[in-house]
Amino acid sequence: MDPKDLRVSDAEREHVGELLQRAVGQGMLSLGEFTERMDTVLAAKTRGDLNQVLVDLPGIQMRPEYLPQAAPAFLPQQQATAAAPAYPATGPGGPLVLKGRLSSLTRKGRWEVAPVLRLDTFASSVNLDFTEAVMQTQVVRIEVNDSFSSISILLPAEATADINGVETVASSATTRVRGGAPFGPLHVVVVGKIFCGNLNVTHPFGMRLRKFINGA
Repeated sequence: MDPKDLRVSDAEREHVGELLQRAVGQGMLSLGEFTERMDTVLAAKTRGDLNQVLVDLPGIQMRPEYLPQAAPAFLPQQQATAAAPAYPATGPGGPLVLKGRLSSLTRKGRWEVAPVLRLDTFASSVNLDFTEAVMQTQVVRIEVNDSFSSISILLPAEATADINGVETVASSATTRVRGGAPFGPLHVVVVGKIFCGNLNVTHPFGMRLRKFINGA
């Protein structure tokens, strides 16, 4: 089989997306051109599809492990390795890591929230509902490293939030939740970087409606 006809993985799509981000930073692509090429990347099925978005970018090269090469022969005696867990935690009391690639990540109900939560996402839909969550600490730090995703954070009544530590590039970050120093049952601090995505921190719609009616 011709190497350019080999199927690509989500990791390869993500890597090419990172290369296109670098090209934008170096002034080789406009944001409009970047968006068009990312549409091609996300729809790519073969390595030939991926290569076409990089051929005219000097100095932008894929890492060796992602370069087209002949597929290895299958050896019956080889055993498949176990896949890494989709949402690994670093251990009791450590950060909770949520990782998604072209995925939908949802946490709601009575899920346990670590003091530090790390989002490592690419082209995903992320919904974190804290309204019934079980907290270990009053202050929760959410560290974001994201590209092309939509992140929604839903907080209970009297919760506060601070998103001043979020760096946005061709993105939006909005909050409808009171800021300032923590004084209620939960204070969420969001930091990190979002590239071509959006972050929204809010209360449930019914709670916002009641506040509006009561003039709060």
